[in-house]
Amino acid sequence: MVVMSTQTARPPVDLDWNTLGFSYVRTDERYLSHWRDGAWDAGTLTLDNVLHISEGSTALHYGQQCFEGLKAYRAADGSINLFRPDQNAARMQASCRRLLMPEVSTEQFIEACRQVVQANERWLPPYGSGGALYLRPYVIGVGDNIGVRSAPEFLFGVFCIPVGAYFKGGLTPHNFMTSEYDRAAPHGTGAAKVGGNYAASLMPGAQAKDRHFADAIYLDPATHTKIEEVGAANFFAITKDGQTFITPKSPSILPSITKYSLLWLAEHRLGLNVVEGDVYIDRLDEYAEAGACGTAAVITPIGGIQHGDTFHVFHSETEVGPVTRRLYDELVGIQYGDREAPEGWIVKV
Repeated sequence: MVVMSTQTARPPVDLDWNTLGFSYVRTDERYLSHWRDGAWDAGTLTLDNVLHISEGSTALHYGQQCFEGLKAYRAADGSINLFRPDQNAARMQASCRRLLMPEVSTEQFIEACRQVVQANERWLPPYGSGGALYLRPYVIGVGDNIGVRSAPEFLFGVFCIPVGAYFKGGLTPHNFMTSEYDRAAPHGTGAAKVGGNYAASLMPGAQAKDRHFADAIYLDPATHTKIEEVGAANFFAITKDGQTFITPKSPSILPSITKYSLLWLAEHRLGLNVVEGDVYIDRLDEYAEAGACGTAAVITPIGGIQHGDTFHVFHSETEVGPVTRRLYDELVGIQYGDREAPEGWIVKV
């Protein structure tokens, strides 16, 4: 039985906002919408955090599902900012097309996120804590089915959790190692945000952590000579002259909204040259700084990369590089409303 929202007043949350990590927390309400007979319904908020789906659902057997991640931020004036939700909606639509699932309109996507943030406002970390409310929208194929085909019905849901830094220590350098495993196949689903890509990363990620690295770095699946992604994040680097921001380009890479925001900021706010191109693993000495970026990680500076028997250090294993710091301050300043945002980047809840 689905327990619907009661919208009653609730007491403040008893959490230490300054020590939040990135773990599941059951918050008050979440949004659910069903696709049946060719259309999504209006959706509703529910108190129930358990999905009730058929054992034959395609999401369970054939991986017909996708998801997104975005954050809501408390600004200094008390208002709430959603950061570029239209871009998350567009990326989810692309993932749905790739997996033959019905697209959720941008309007419904943003409205669902608004409702979830408003219903769970007491879980939103306060301004100055460094935390945010992480939103996890998803679409899954459900219904009675057993054949390899698109599902007869679908669920679109959004839930939220209060979060702090994805990697312990916040904006501090972390070391990574390259993996011999591939994250995604050429012309596969690497550019879609689907669960199978992440399932494939669990073993390499565990192996990297066993060796005391933060995560695995994936090289291009065709030649294993170029950097593609850093765990579940995108990669960027700053050239030694401090003038160019470069990030890998490949059809296997997930188009990170954070990365494209940094590309814009690097060019228009920092005056850097920006390049989407090849980053060869045997030419790391061309770069003074490097980092991983994404909604969860925001920016994680990369101290060094272990590739085979070689360990390459960028700016420092302990200190953040100057360009990386400026990019971080600019991006986070926009997200929390402390710096002017480009038009359309912030949606008020």
